[in-house]
Amino acid sequence: MPKDYPRTLRIAEQIQRELADIIRLELKDPRIGMVTITGVEVSPDHAYAKVFFTLLGDAGKVQKTSDGLQHASGYLRSQLARRIKLRTVPQLRFKHDASVERGVNLSRLIDAAVASDSARSSNK
Repeated sequence: MPKDYPRTLRIAEQIQRELADIIRLELKDPRIGMVTITGVEVSPDHAYAKVFFTLLGDAGKVQKTSDGLQHASGYLRSQLARRIKLRTVPQLRFKHDASVERGVNLSRLIDAAVASDSARSSNK
């Protein structure tokens, strides 16, 4: 491993991979549907991990999913402890990642602006 690749980043990437697998295969909570884990930030002391997720749906569905993930955080942490060899597995805190929705909205706005600009230029 290169020196410039910190241990915290490696732990975060491993947690992201394992959580995606556990949520997809083992979690049976009906509040949690098609969730994508977009990133994990681990604190420098490895005590806490912010897990960013995204899903398609309205604000109510996002809140239900967030509640379901937070409710299952103890189970997810215990499953992580079985899969990852760490002295202490970080406590998981789930946060909705709205960057994907913002990107889609910006893309729509850009497409609309380009379409209106090309319509204006063709009318001249």
